[in-house]
Amino acid sequence: MLRSGTSVGALVREAKNAESKADFIHKLGIAQKECDESIYWLELLFETAFLNKEEFTNMATDAKSLLKIIRSAIITTKTT
Repeated sequence: MLRSGTSVGALVREAKNAESKADFIHKLGIAQKECDESIYWLELLFETAFLNKEEFTNMATDAKSLLKIIRSAIITTKTT
């Protein structure tokens, strides 16, 4: 969880310094995958009772919102 969660921010930071539009999209695409992986780990931690319902709901909601933002940025960039 720590690795996939923190890599999202690092990849978004890398995307800000992309060398081209294609590089920007590529880096955000990887960030999207890492964000989705983080959601998987949150689900697993909840199902194994490591997280309670409130903890899971709060973190999963934030992660899903971030995933939507990243996806939207990719789509917007592709269409411009």
